[in-house]
Amino acid sequence: MSPLLFLFHSHATLHTSPSTVPATSSISAFSTPSLLLPNRHRSLFTPCQKFTKVSSKSLVASSCRNATFSEKLRSNLITKSNFPLADPNKSHPKRTSVVKSTGSEGGLTSATTLQSTALNLLHLAGSLGIIVAVDKLLKQAFVAAAIKFPSALFGMFCIFTILIALDSTVPAAAIGLVNFFQPALLFIQRWLPLFYVPSLVVLPLAVKDIPAASGLKIIYIIAGGWLASLSVAGFTAIAVRKLVNTEMIPAEPMAKPSPFSSLELLAWSGVFLVSFVSAYLYPTILGTNARTCLPFLLASTVLGYIFGSGLPTGVKKVFHPIICCSLAADLAAYAYGYVSKSGLDPVLGYYLTKVSSNPGAGDILMGFLGSVILSFAFSMFQQRKLVKRHAAEILSSVILSTLFSLYSTAFIGRLIGLEPSLTLSVLPRCITVALALSIVSFFEGANTSLTAAVVVVTGLVGANFAQTVLDKLGFRDPIARGIATASSAHGLGTAALSAKEPEALPFCAIAYALTGIFGSVICSVPAVRQSLLAIIG
Repeated sequence: MSPLLFLFHSHATLHTSPSTVPATSSISAFSTPSLLLPNRHRSLFTPCQKFTKVSSKSLVASSCRNATFSEKLRSNLITKSNFPLADPNKSHPKRTSVVKSTGSEGGLTSATTLQSTALNLLHLAGSLGIIVAVDKLLKQAFVAAAIKFPSALFGMFCIFTILIALDSTVPAAAIGLVNFFQPALLFIQRWLPLFYVPSLVVLPLAVKDIPAASGLKIIYIIAGGWLASLSVAGFTAIAVRKLVNTEMIPAEPMAKPSPFSSLELLAWSGVFLVSFVSAYLYPTILGTNARTCLPFLLASTVLGYIFGSGLPTGVKKVFHPIICCSLAADLAAYAYGYVSKSGLDPVLGYYLTKVSSNPGAGDILMGFLGSVILSFAFSMFQQRKLVKRHAAEILSSVILSTLFSLYSTAFIGRLIGLEPSLTLSVLPRCITVALALSIVSFFEGANTSLTAAVVVVTGLVGANFAQTVLDKLGFRDPIARGIATASSAHGLGTAALSAKEPEALPFCAIAYALTGIFGSVICSVPAVRQSLLAIIG
């Protein structure tokens, strides 16, 4: 079984209903005590009255035919206990039939469970396959037409429009469409952090040519810019809420993915060991070094994420699952580079080749980023009532914080003397990776690996410190807290805050998607790009 296929299988298995254990028949349960007693003590056994309801006429007849006691004693015992005496030497057909029935029911239940798992797996593969295929087809069409606008963003708008149109005309069709894609949406939600990891794994390659002084300036922009963006978004949301004074209503419930199981951990460990040894013995068994290293590098990334997700909450604040994930992949790359005498840098190059004909583990993971954007359409549709009710707070905060993030980054980069190419690379620091890469593609000379790494680090800062800073700033409103976190720390900040404050989750999810959408749309305007370039210098 391939690593990606196991991802699908484990996800489908965890969503299958557990099999029921068939109950034991009352005949076999209640007739056993008298049968187990020695002959000399059986007549002394007097069960409680509830056992009389399950006595069998066949057992009464059997006990009468094989009586060894006096009729008087037998009559007294039966009169007092209403419980027949059974013959230990005679078989009882009814009890035998119960055992056979239980066994057949167990086999039927196992077959039903297996069939349900197979159907869930097919459903997941079908729904996820459609989303991935749509993303790939749109990307190819946009490249062929030389359109620079993000293809996945266009696809998201199309899906959202279709859902809204169906909801207005045939509501059942819209709900059915969302339900069909629900397994794919849960899969994307469950593995979302993995799609951000490749940029951190290859970070040593991305920053090796960056001077230390420039690195410190980038860190300053990340930390200071995150705090400023969070403050702008939060204060804007609070100010608008005071003006409109809209009462909060409960959000639509959102499904949550299943936790990881020990079976997944063992299976991925097996994939890692087998593929690592195979790659060491036969470096080009799959055609190229990148393809041969793909299974164990992917397995190490997944294992790091599963292990990091299971750490205590206090440890996660310092050692986030994404950090654990990237370190696991880097350690695997270092180990392979050491035993194969090739070194670390070439193996990291195998991890993220950026060549579609020769993909590495990182290319496979980042290939889902377009699907993540398409999934935003379903999230926004599910929360459409909330968006409509709180449109003033959400839209004003998202628009102002996004504009502030882009222009303040450009201004601070020039103010502190950061190289223009590096300033361009960190420009979309508060926008999710999938759309941040699309934004920097509008500009010449940007380092996309650095862009992805900066975005992920910004998310980690927000995930660790957003809640504390929100408390210090006095933001108590769930709408303001959700919007401020998502607008400044995108998906990672959203995941961290919503885990502790579920009431803020809908606003996090909406602001997380809309910040990336608005940032991409505004940067696709030539006048905006020229103004940013003029500030950067």
